[in-house]
Amino acid sequence: MGAKQSGVTSQNDAGEWDVIVVGAGNAAFAAAVSARENGAARVLVLEKARREDRGGNTHFSGGLLRFAYDNVDQVLEVSPEASKLEGFIEGIEPYPESAFMADLMRITSDRADKELGKILIGNSFDTVRWMSRLGITMEPSVSLGGVVVDGKIKWPKGAVIRALHEGVGLSKSWFSIAEREGVEIRYEAAARELVQDASGRVVGVLVQDSEALRTYRSRAVVLACGGFEANSAWRAKYLGQPWDHAKVRGTFHNQGDGLRMALDIGALPIGQWSGCHSTPINAKAPPYGVSKLTDKTNRLSYPYGVMINRDGVRFLDEAPDFQFFTYAKYGRIILMQPDTVAYQIFDQKVVHLLEGRYSTSEPIVGKTLEQLVDQLPVNREVAKRTLADYNAAAGHGTFNPGILDNMHTEKLALPKSNWAQKLDAGPFVCYPVTGGITFSFGGLKIDNQGRVLDSGWRPIAGLFTCGEMVGNLFHDNYPGGTGLISGAVFGRLAGTSAARFAHS
Repeated sequence: MGAKQSGVTSQNDAGEWDVIVVGAGNAAFAAAVSARENGAARVLVLEKARREDRGGNTHFSGGLLRFAYDNVDQVLEVSPEASKLEGFIEGIEPYPESAFMADLMRITSDRADKELGKILIGNSFDTVRWMSRLGITMEPSVSLGGVVVDGKIKWPKGAVIRALHEGVGLSKSWFSIAEREGVEIRYEAAARELVQDASGRVVGVLVQDSEALRTYRSRAVVLACGGFEANSAWRAKYLGQPWDHAKVRGTFHNQGDGLRMALDIGALPIGQWSGCHSTPINAKAPPYGVSKLTDKTNRLSYPYGVMINRDGVRFLDEAPDFQFFTYAKYGRIILMQPDTVAYQIFDQKVVHLLEGRYSTSEPIVGKTLEQLVDQLPVNREVAKRTLADYNAAAGHGTFNPGILDNMHTEKLALPKSNWAQKLDAGPFVCYPVTGGITFSFGGLKIDNQGRVLDSGWRPIAGLFTCGEMVGNLFHDNYPGGTGLISGAVFGRLAGTSAARFAHS
């Protein structure tokens, strides 16, 4: 047994496992724990990072879990403590599977694979319930989506619950659960190649650790090590310019290793390889995610204000929908602006609505719009005219941040569709933003068992995948909170299938 097409012989044989999971994020641990629950006695998780950098993109996430529910009782089943939050129950509206599917298809312009969507959505509530029973504590996602209207919290449908302490808490919980369930974890263990036998079955992984190349043999392998978002060369290749300069919201370890290894043995690439989950983030954010900041560089309250670019013009409708349905594509649009920068401008009527994440940077402040613009590195004459034109056109309707209020502009070439209040209550604040990348959309073709298919559309024996590596689910955009639930649903599926295959 040797490393497929490598010409490299491992120095050590690292033993045999029932299931090896490559990666250590939400999807990976859903797979590993599910494999243990379904009879895999020896399950190994390979974490490329050092222990102090562990957790993949999950650590940097907001912990939001979008799932389908028919009533508030189902929400309280996974988060009993939520009932103690004043106004929580009254603010919940049902989010049935049909509504989730409608959102997924609408947001992806009907390009999402409907079969994958059915698996995702049909299993979303049961998977969150499973996670809760395992010991992952859930809480209301107040700082991410809830807004107070007439003294009551109004929730965006489907996006009401997150893991306690966001991605940091979710990641920590998964590591604890995995260790409790007997999953072994190896750190600084970078998967290099998939190992196949003469029949083509995947029978292990070639791994570079801190000392040597080692062959880890197994009956099944689950790839759960993320997309290629941290790989600047691949971003340039698949996403194009200026994505090679984009800031990475999450871990610097997601270099596309799993995708490369799978493609090297003939796996079928599918989905939007030119697309990604992008997001408006602080323009001064570091190049990669910083552990202590996690997702706090996000700047998603733009629907309540106006965005202009360096040329001084607005370049999109800031509020055609709630931010959870636009931010994953608006990051791309911002990145395409001159110098890859835009400026979010708000007045005092809405500053109390800005997400708490805005507090991690200091805004530019001006007593008047003119004074604010004079401090920005923009075409100031054009910017002042843009804001004046906006104010002249804005204010038609009644402002209500809890609904799509149809407060809109009129007779403006580029409209604002909702929450279009005039900017007239100083002092005014501005937050410079750029487009950050969270994960890539291109991935591998899987079947309804989580098996990876080859270019002949046949399952590659012994190989499964989940998480960001699943292709053809998201296109151009995605509903906020769907990434983590997708990782958990398809991770659980892949782990179950891998365990069964290992004992077949």
